[in-house]
Amino acid sequence: MISKVSRNDMRKERHSRIRENLAGTSNRPRLNVFRSNANITAQIIDDEKGVTLVSASSLEKELNLKNGGNVEAAKIIGAEIAKRANKANIKEVVFDRGGYLYHGRVKALAEAARENGLEF
Repeated sequence: MISKVSRNDMRKERHSRIRENLAGTSNRPRLNVFRSNANITAQIIDDEKGVTLVSASSLEKELNLKNGGNVEAAKIIGAEIAKRANKANIKEVVFDRGGYLYHGRVKALAEAARENGLEF
């Protein structure tokens, strides 16, 4: 019987290929996006130190999101990660789409982050 590789396994392979050429530094950390069916999360990571500098998630109670798995929630998370990055004096980042297509929620998060001051 033919075994089908799961979509998440294929995404993980794409992400590992992307990460071979993409790394966050102290000057320009990496903005990583993770999305599930129900939620979306963004982290700004310094890969040289192996430290998460700033993060935002649709699971956070203070954001008061009813549905964390839609484009509106992604826009809110993108704006929030940009605001938190500005507080931490982070202006430029490298965008890591996490193996997902640059479409829908991932695109909405990226555009909202750009509109609120992050450069990538």
